Amino acid sequence: MAQVVAPRVTRQTVGAIADGAFKVLLAAVYIAGAAPLGRLLGTPAWLMVVSGVALLIGGGIEIGYTRSRSMRTYTQLMIAYDSGWGLAALAGLLMAWQGSSAGGEVWMGYQTAAPIMFAALLVAAAPMQMTSDTQRDTSD
Repeated sequence: MAQVVAPRVTRQTVGAIADGAFKVLLAAVYIAGAAPLGRLLGTPAWLMVVSGVALLIGGGIEIGYTRSRSMRTYTQLMIAYDSGWGLAALAGLLMAWQGSSAGGEVWMGYQTAAPIMFAALLVAAAPMQMTSDTQRDTSD
């Protein structure tokens, strides 16, 4: 009888899927509310739409690769992504406090570039190595 090998679903895997799903949901919000959100943030609506598309692509790839990339890779990429997100948000806030109208554009610019970079690095990462700990024998 044939054996099917699949990685275990762990809390980390669920976390990676949830992170990707959040990006997809945020993408839908950005695209659907591009004009009002753009006015609120001081950014053009087209930037909101482009950012939404980038988040949609990034989130979809993130969800799609959960079974073929290591959670160590995911964790490293999520830490880098979220750290950059925090720094971009801080830079945007500082710019707004100083009277600049470009703070929203800085923040949305990051949210446009970062998901694509995350996805590219995830696709380029080495596939997960199957070990006895990550294999499941279903030939019972």
